[in-house]
Amino acid sequence: MLSKKTKYGIKALTYLAKQETRTPVRIATISESENISLKFLESILLSLRKQGFLGSKKGKNGGYYLLKEPKDIAMTEVMRVLEGPIAMVPCVSLNFYEKCDDCPDESICAVNKLMLKVRDNTLQIFRNTSLEDLCN
Repeated sequence: MLSKKTKYGIKALTYLAKQETRTPVRIATISESENISLKFLESILLSLRKQGFLGSKKGKNGGYYLLKEPKDIAMTEVMRVLEGPIAMVPCVSLNFYEKCDDCPDESICAVNKLMLKVRDNTLQIFRNTSLEDLCN
């Protein structure tokens, strides 16, 4: 299942992408509009800022804004920052691979074969979906 952190992160990014200008938007504005806890949203936006998706400005007219164009933000990038591995099991993960303790041979493992298909199809969707796509 998708974590609330990822769900809210996508909602916040979409909100920012839909703004006509790239001027900073206050966290409280996003929180209220998207019905997200202010404290939780602060930590999500901080993670996205640290990974280079967002910029921030302090002060009276401060807030968060996108650093990249929405068309240049692939969901694979967002998912990995907020959710971690995309694969459902570690033995099929491209970036977080770990051998399963209970599996003597991945090449004949039915779970591995199934999860490879799930991973590949999921990656195709995430790679081919940009933040811009979610705004339309």
